[in-house]
Amino acid sequence: MSFSDQADRTLELLSLTPGWHRLRDLRQDCDDETVTAIVGEAANFAEGVLAPLNGVGDRAGAQVVDGRVRTPEGFAAAFKQYAEAGWLGMDVPEKFGGQAVPLTLHAACASLFERGCVALMMAAGSTRAAAHLLAEAADEETAAGWVPKLSSGEWAATICISEPEAGSDVGRLRTKAELRGGGWFVTGQKIWISFGDHDMAERIGHCLLARTNDQPGTRGISLFLVPNLIDGKPNGVSVDRIEEKMGLHGSPTCAMRFENAGAVMLGQEGRGLPQLFTMIELMRLLTGCQGLGIASAAAAIAEDYARERRQGGRPDQPPVPIVTHPDVERQLYEIRSSTEILRAAILELATVMDLARLGTEPGLEDFTGWMLPLVKNFGAEAGFNAANAAIQVLGGVGYTKDWPLEQHLRDSRIMAIYEGTTGMQALDFLTRRLWRDEGRGSALFLEKARDEIDAYMSEHPAASDAVLRILDGFEALSGRMTAMQGDPDAALYRADAYMRAAWTAVSAWMALRISETRAVNGLAAQFAFHCARCD
Repeated sequence: MSFSDQADRTLELLSLTPGWHRLRDLRQDCDDETVTAIVGEAANFAEGVLAPLNGVGDRAGAQVVDGRVRTPEGFAAAFKQYAEAGWLGMDVPEKFGGQAVPLTLHAACASLFERGCVALMMAAGSTRAAAHLLAEAADEETAAGWVPKLSSGEWAATICISEPEAGSDVGRLRTKAELRGGGWFVTGQKIWISFGDHDMAERIGHCLLARTNDQPGTRGISLFLVPNLIDGKPNGVSVDRIEEKMGLHGSPTCAMRFENAGAVMLGQEGRGLPQLFTMIELMRLLTGCQGLGIASAAAAIAEDYARERRQGGRPDQPPVPIVTHPDVERQLYEIRSSTEILRAAILELATVMDLARLGTEPGLEDFTGWMLPLVKNFGAEAGFNAANAAIQVLGGVGYTKDWPLEQHLRDSRIMAIYEGTTGMQALDFLTRRLWRDEGRGSALFLEKARDEIDAYMSEHPAASDAVLRILDGFEALSGRMTAMQGDPDAALYRADAYMRAAWTAVSAWMALRISETRAVNGLAAQFAFHCARCD
């Protein structure tokens, strides 16, 4: 499946997404012709501009030269082209220089860009998310000064959370912000900062969490914008080092130091972490798109290779394409079906997020909050698993650097770790989405899925019945997990299995939507396995 084929498949699945039809009715600028043109142009840009840089960035990596980060050759020019073409600000509000297209359309294009060069897109992802954050949380002057510059790519942005002694446990961070002479100044160290410094934009703003008082945990944490330059002069922001990583070599992961760096508070003091979730949620959805981009690439490589590689068959006849071997056919089907199920799930989530923003019906925020950890985590896993499975199809050559699969495998491994590890997503899914929210998101999922399955019953009766049994089983499992609140340690031990059962139920729903009925029996077996782990 080429980039163009992926664009066509995305549009096909978009047409099967019920929420898209409602959204299109509300957005007259989202007619079929316009949407087809935008997604097609995204495919062309990804293939023509981004994809040639993927291997280049992996081989060259980023380097610190004279205290500044130098990105691989071609990255700066491509980032500028990406921004100038309007992709960076495509869903940013128009008053800040964006095009204000729906999030769904951004998600449809994002997996194409991520397939092209996921490392370079790390800079675009944080910059775009920061533009949305500042448009929402910054004071009028700061938003007006920064958001248009971010949307145009003249400036860039990062997200700064982790520290040496405070990773997932954000409440233990030590970076401090002090109010002096009417201004805030930040001092501390941050690590794991993607594109913490680079040569692709004039100015970099760090969306940073810092402690402003002595209250314990996250209550004393506020959110700041810390520029690397103020009035063209250094602002006490420096790079300690670039991490040596397994993959994403073209994306500099920086350890950053802040020494009395001038800062602007964003939002209310002490509400830093909740405010930052505007940015985090967009980046978690984008992680699903990253996984989808890599899965799409891996599936295409495996399929093309299997059609061309000839081995086996009758010894008195020429060798046959390995795609004709039943076991290879099985492997290719499993790679492709999991990829397309993820594609459908991302489009489903994105359309409901758009509808929730428009306030079309109550409760949609509960559903999007419920789906987001699933798409983030299992999108990440799908990218890695597809690359791993595709290497198996290619055999020994897939393990070599002659083929890009080993890079896809390395690049995708981090995705189930950053923006919240698998364990964190599972704990959030259980304790917040089921317990705190009293299962409202889960209930809406079951309602939406059951209503839709009714339409498939006549065409796919056996598969529809099987999916309904999975949904009934998940509803019963959710009841059992709700009853375990009195024994939280036992429940938390089962959180991963419960989240995986939920994703299997979503996958079964999506498989039926896109007529991947062969996948349903396998998903039913997976669901039973995850339920057994919860017992």
